[in-house]
Amino acid sequence: MKVAFFDSGIGGLSVLHHAMKILPDEEFVFFADEDNVPYGTKSRAEVLKLVEAAFEFLVAQEVGAIVVACNTATSAAVRAMRAKYSLPIVGMEPAVKLALDLFPARKVLVTATEITIRGDKIQALIDRVHAREFAVLRALPELVEFAERMEFESAAVEKYLRAEFAAYDFAEFSSVVLGCTHFNYFKDTMRKILPPHVKLLDGNAGTLNYLIKLAGLKAEAADKIPRVEYFYSGRRVTDAAELARLEKYLRRLDKMYLL
Repeated sequence: MKVAFFDSGIGGLSVLHHAMKILPDEEFVFFADEDNVPYGTKSRAEVLKLVEAAFEFLVAQEVGAIVVACNTATSAAVRAMRAKYSLPIVGMEPAVKLALDLFPARKVLVTATEITIRGDKIQALIDRVHAREFAVLRALPELVEFAERMEFESAAVEKYLRAEFAAYDFAEFSSVVLGCTHFNYFKDTMRKILPPHVKLLDGNAGTLNYLIKLAGLKAEAADKIPRVEYFYSGRRVTDAAELARLEKYLRRLDKMYLL
């Protein structure tokens, strides 16, 4: 099956990266809306319009399923896309339930973009998993910009994260949920800052498990690389330097995979 992974930028590569490891027999399309990144600071109406354009393009590529590998786009538009299209559509959801399943009755810091933090969808999730007294929300919008310019381990990144985390007594927290796919590139810096007992959790595995179930795919480990086509806002990526840049992101994700 040809499966599309869609994100505002290169954050969704972290979901594709995981899929490449467990779905080696599938064919993948990766669509990054690089002309309009970031989504997290835009209005919901603006994001919906951008997602509609991306879906129209991806459906024309005859994909069999679409993974909205972007928490912001999921929050703003996935319900409308499911109403419009009949193919399997899988969205991202911050791993709040996973955090509480692993560490019941412990606080969890849920990090995401501004639009996700302000959205009704995350509030509904918190209510659904009975996390109202445990979930603390924090927007980290600058991490998206750091990731887009491949600035992962700089002094500026560490200073930003230390400042954002300074308000919390992490002795009270079990975990930090990475509620934006761009945040997965910074696990090593977060690990450096956070106490050892605080776990870093993302929604990638849960998203792909749902894709496998919904689309009838088969997960397996295999020593081969699936075929991937890359698109930036509808333009196929063929430039050797740009493909090498994407490969650097994937190698970065190799380093972050088990953190």
